[in-house]
Amino acid sequence: MDRIKKNFGFGCMRLPMVDGEVDLELTKKMVDTFLANGFNYFDTAHGYLQGKSEPALKACLTSRYPREAYILTDKLSTHHFNTTEEIRPLFESQLEACGVECFDFYLMHAQDAKIFEKYKSLHAYETALELKAEGKFRHFGISFHDKATVLDRILTEYPQVEVVQLQFNYVDYEDPSVESRKCYEVCRKHNKPVIVMEPVKGGSLVNLPEKAQQVFDALLGGSNASYAIRFAAGFEGILMVLSGMGSMEMMEDNISYMKDFQPLDEAEREAVKKVTGIFRAQNLIPCTACRYCTERCPQKIAIPDLFACLNAKKQFNNWNTDYYYNNIHTRDGGKASDCIKCGLCEQICPQHLKIRDLLEDVAAEFENK
Repeated sequence: MDRIKKNFGFGCMRLPMVDGEVDLELTKKMVDTFLANGFNYFDTAHGYLQGKSEPALKACLTSRYPREAYILTDKLSTHHFNTTEEIRPLFESQLEACGVECFDFYLMHAQDAKIFEKYKSLHAYETALELKAEGKFRHFGISFHDKATVLDRILTEYPQVEVVQLQFNYVDYEDPSVESRKCYEVCRKHNKPVIVMEPVKGGSLVNLPEKAQQVFDALLGGSNASYAIRFAAGFEGILMVLSGMGSMEMMEDNISYMKDFQPLDEAEREAVKKVTGIFRAQNLIPCTACRYCTERCPQKIAIPDLFACLNAKKQFNNWNTDYYYNNIHTRDGGKASDCIKCGLCEQICPQHLKIRDLLEDVAAEFENK
């Protein structure tokens, strides 16, 4: 872990896209900018961008820079294996896709109570630790989406875990469904460094309600993202904060305050508390648009987009959201009412949302008129 230069990482789940493909030229420029400013941590997974993230890193990073120039994290994702025998070939395919012979970190992906039971039954942790012993990766960890009691169990049963990746942001800090604070405290109890994911909650903490925006505007300071990312980075034991950067503008903004990181001051912390209260009062769907659900949906419903429409309707109550629902997101089918209640989306949702019920709310708002 001593090769990590700074506490800010490039999350590669939301790379810039053009016509459904990663914009490699722009991504190369972003990688170059990131490295030139002293950062070196990159995070990916086999399913990110429908399998396009790993090859993009090969094209934009690993084929262009010496191995010692970067830290690369990948993950073992539950929907890519169903037997113990499938794990090693999957891992080898990830090395090949990324263009490396060794990962720096390898994480058991999106662990919750149910997924953990699958990994245990298939000896996934043990298989991964064998790969580590063979020199195929350097540090063993998990990414986690569940209650603190489940995390405590995993870290107790597998003390070999070296690092934990958590969803951690100021809105989720005291949220009873996410338990960011409690999960963080479990990590501190077990002396495990924390990697932060979703510090801006999939962009939700960038595009704020008007009243919340006024609070941050009064500071006459940084961007909305800066307050969210610096909030997360300011806690003891935080090894890394990831940002899923999809444009050079996002990259440059993030670098501007993370290159010489300073924690939030008292006025900024108070503003964050006010914004959290305003945000909660909106009663918005806490979807982070990870799109794991859309990969499983047999009806091809663009679930995160439909949830975003309903959230926007609650926030702004204008005609624009109806237009986007009817003419953009459901133009070729996949309306909320097309849901067949199979539940596959809920099985994979890191936020544990009751997606089937929420789709009924979406249909009631946009279709029953």
